[in-house]
This record gives sequence, structure tokens and C-alpha cells, in this order.
Amino acid sequence: MPESVGESAPTFPLHAVPESADGGAPLGSVQVPTGAFGPPPVMDSAPVADVPPVTPELALRPAAIPIPDLALTAPEPDPKPTPARGFDAVAEAVLGDEPVTTDGAGTAFLIEPMVRINEAVKAGRIEEAVGLAERTVGDAAGALGPEHPEVLRLRELAAYIAYLAGDPLRAFHLSLDLARIRHRAHDAEAAYGNVQSAATAWRAVRDPEQGLALGRDLIDLWTELTAEDGPAVEDIEELESARARMGRLTERARRAAE
Repeated sequence: MPESVGESAPTFPLHAVPESADGGAPLGSVQVPTGAFGPPPVMDSAPVADVPPVTPELALRPAAIPIPDLALTAPEPDPKPTPARGFDAVAEAVLGDEPVTTDGAGTAFLIEPMVRINEAVKAGRIEEAVGLAERTVGDAAGALGPEHPEVLRLRELAAYIAYLAGDPLRAFHLSLDLARIRHRAHDAEAAYGNVQSAATAWRAVRDPEQGLALGRDLIDLWTELTAEDGPAVEDIEELESARARMGRLTERARRAAE
């Protein structure tokens, strides 16, 4: 046989063939075992464990298929984005690039003054914006009524500008009045947005006694909103934060009175 090109086959130690008692035996004759054996056979794999016999029941039984854990394999839901509310929403409308529009029902006369207000805010002319907003709100309320949607929108703008001008009291009262109007109209989203504006202005009030008086009115209305379906229920931790501030204001007022 030709020599293999690869690795050589494993070799084992050889044993001499025992001689028979009479000094030898013809080649091919049967000899009595002497207790010396050749090397063990090469095993291709490890010994197989005992396997129970296959019965007809086992043969017909389908193999068990692991069930995936849906809690681990299901995709995570996308977090629900929080819409801009309160002064944040007003700021987006004022500072954004979208053109100023109205509902079109006899309100086109408001577009020009609203553009002037927005331009004054963008340029930092806050005192000018305050005067423009007050005049525009008065003109709109006289022409459309005090609770017309465009008038309410202008009052939100006036509250935001008052806050920018460093007048949190005016900003608070305008915003809380708007929240009450929206709450009576069962507009939960708009009412909660106005409550958020009022809360922002309230946090800017530093006098503890004044803050306590304003905070009671704010939290009373805020609590009413949480009794109905709407964003106030989903954002209950904000109300708890306001209540915690009331506790801090109470302590500050107590220390100031001592």
C-alpha cells in the first residue's frame, strides 16, 4: 500500500506472539489464549447513555417545541411624546417660522397686530409687546366677544408676554382665568395647558404669603381637572410637585413670621 500523504495512523505497542509448549505451532493454527491481547479498538465517540426503548406511544408523540417568552421577544413600545403645553406652546407659536393665521371667520383683522407682537417679542422689545398685546386683546374682545377662541388665544399670548416682562402676578391671573373658561367648556387639554402656564408664573412668585394664596386657587382648580379624563390625570406627579411647593412656602412663611 502506498504511504498516505496526511498524518500517519496511530500506532500501539506490539506484543510478541507466545510460543506453544512444544516450541512453536504452524502458521494459522488455533492457539490457547494466553491473557495478552492487542490494543483496544479506537472509539469514534464517547459512550452513549442508556436510552429507553422507543414505544409506539413515544414514537407518535411530537417533539416538545419551546414557547418563546412574549415579554422578552415583543418590541418595546415607542415612548409617547409629550406635547408642548402652557407657555412652551405659546413660545413655539411666537418664535416659530409658521405664518400667523386665524380661524378666518371675521378675524383676519387680527393678523397684522399679531405679526407686530411676534416681531417685538423676537427682537426683545418686551415692553412694546406688552402694550401691543393689551390693545389687541381689547379690540378683539370688543369685536368678537370675551370668550371667542381667537380672543382666548390672544389672552394666552398676553399672559406669556407678561411673564417675559417680569410680571408673574398678571401672567398667573390671566392664565388661571383662561383655565377656568376652558374647564367650563370641557376642553381638558386647553384647560390643563393654561394651568401649566399659571403654575410656571406661580413658581416665579417669591413672597411666601402671596405664593400660598395663589397656590390654593391653582391647586383647587388643578385638583378638579384630575377628577376628569384628560392630561391632568396622566401627569399627576406635576400636581404632587405643586403640593410639595405649598409645604415649602408654608415653612418659609412660618419662619418669616417668627
